Amino acid sequence: MAAQKRSGRVSKDQWLATALEELEKGGIDAVRVERLAKLLSVAKSGFYWHFNDRRDLHRHLLDYWFQEYTAVVTSNPLLLQIEPKIRLERTMAMVEEHDLAKYELAIRAWAEHDDMARQFVQKVTKARLEFTRRIFSEMGFKGDELETRTMLFLCYETWEIPTFGDMSVRKRRRLRKRRLELLTSK
Repeated sequence: MAAQKRSGRVSKDQWLATALEELEKGGIDAVRVERLAKLLSVAKSGFYWHFNDRRDLHRHLLDYWFQEYTAVVTSNPLLLQIEPKIRLERTMAMVEEHDLAKYELAIRAWAEHDDMARQFVQKVTKARLEFTRRIFSEMGFKGDELETRTMLFLCYETWEIPTFGDMSVRKRRRLRKRRLELLTSK
């Protein structure tokens, strides 16, 4: 029996969230208009309300990933107003609690073979580095100390869950507290 089509319009964010899921499952080749429409139970024509073509979807997908998984932290006005060490700890908590590193592997695998994705990943990495560098700078770190702490923080927060995903929440939180102390002690 054929799947029932929705009677209402699917939002742009629904298309993009579904596209991210498909990217994670099967790489960029799995992000196909027909497949997304089927998963969303809508006609393929609904895609064109939001995107010009598949490449336009890719551009919007990268921007969506940045907004939902990086800018939600780096541009968060409440987060930007608090003391640096607490800001760092809250950033760590947000990355874990909202699984903000969820699509790192898929996006970076895509970037290995696509110039647009590669340039976008570089832009996102730069934004993350600037955000983190500002925190450590506000704590008084300079030069190599500043750069080392910035890069260590970013690497760990980006790769902890993809690399050590089977770690218990309790252990992850205990290590997060210890990592914060190590990175912020002078």
